[in-house]
Amino acid sequence: MTSPPEEFELANQRRGKSSACQSESVAFPPEPVAEGLPPGRRFVPRHPRPPPFKTSIFLSTQREHTSARRKGTRPPGLARQSLGEKSQAQSDRGQSSRGPVGLTYGAMAHRNPPSQGKVTVTVDEYSSNPTQAFTHYNINESRFQPPNVHMVEPIPYDAPKPPGHTRFVCVSDTHSRTDGIQMPYGDILLHTGDFTELGLPSEVKKFNDWLGSLPYEVKVVIAGNHELTFDKDFMAELVKQDYYRFPSVSKLRPEDFDNVRALLSNCTYLQDSEVTVKGFRIYGAPWTPWFNGWGFNLPRGQSLLDKWNRVPEGIDVLMTHGPPLGFRDWVPKELQRVGCVELLNTVQQRVRPKLHTFGGIHEGYGIMTDGCTTFINSSTCTASFQPTNPPIVFDLPNA
Repeated sequence: MTSPPEEFELANQRRGKSSACQSESVAFPPEPVAEGLPPGRRFVPRHPRPPPFKTSIFLSTQREHTSARRKGTRPPGLARQSLGEKSQAQSDRGQSSRGPVGLTYGAMAHRNPPSQGKVTVTVDEYSSNPTQAFTHYNINESRFQPPNVHMVEPIPYDAPKPPGHTRFVCVSDTHSRTDGIQMPYGDILLHTGDFTELGLPSEVKKFNDWLGSLPYEVKVVIAGNHELTFDKDFMAELVKQDYYRFPSVSKLRPEDFDNVRALLSNCTYLQDSEVTVKGFRIYGAPWTPWFNGWGFNLPRGQSLLDKWNRVPEGIDVLMTHGPPLGFRDWVPKELQRVGCVELLNTVQQRVRPKLHTFGGIHEGYGIMTDGCTTFINSSTCTASFQPTNPPIVFDLPNA
């Protein structure tokens, strides 16, 4: 009988992959690509141990601090703080200058006490402008800088799982480019959407076949904005248009996609619903702020808050497709924060899960924590749609 890590090695080999480090570039096979999006081109297989994250995560941009400079005050955060000053300041607080390393949930869960009584989240006054919201809360509350948030370095794949823990493997935004992904050992796989380019039935079948080749005990999946056929309201409006933005989707007959979710036979699919797995309550929702009229898009504010209000308290793991404000939601090309303010307030003020995993923003790949919840953006594809970001593993103590 093979041990669990060996089982994953064999699974990778059966799919024609090896988890050993490879140095040569390989041509990535062509994949179906949405109209106007770049193809997967080429990638270099990487070592199965994810790279550490740099300390620049907290260095906010010049635009985010313009208002502070105009007032003649020092911009908040670490933007003008040298690494030496940062290390000394964190040392005074008894913190590592590198942030938590190889962190499991139990190591930081005590920092924020549970909320008392029923909490009602309302629409934030800065809801429609997340970049302004980020700047406001950073200047006035230091909400997105140490000691209120920290970087977390990923757990190496070869690190032993602590006794009495469950290992989660987080991936997202694979966009039909799963052939080159080296999957690490774990117990539960979490995929937070955009597993296709357009939600075509052929893409869903291919993804389901890939899931079936993985030896995880449980696989939990949600949709993202690219799973167009999973959004019934979107599809109903699409066929009414005089021109078709997504020709390959528009050509589908209703009977081709009416039961598309049933094609995911090798996982548990969540959509505004929850499942209890190995004692963990997991809730999944696909909604994101409106972006160019893709699937599961809703206006910022009350429309999205209504969806987040459906998330019950007591959830251990929250799966959403997009990020909350301030946590792995920075888009450098646009110089904007794009996370949802209402989602952030729901997570921090009411639900307070142990783990919040998401994707959506390819540029935001990485891990952060606020001391109560660990936030993981596990986007596999980069901004250029190359599937080179490794899956992220995270251990939670069993209930």
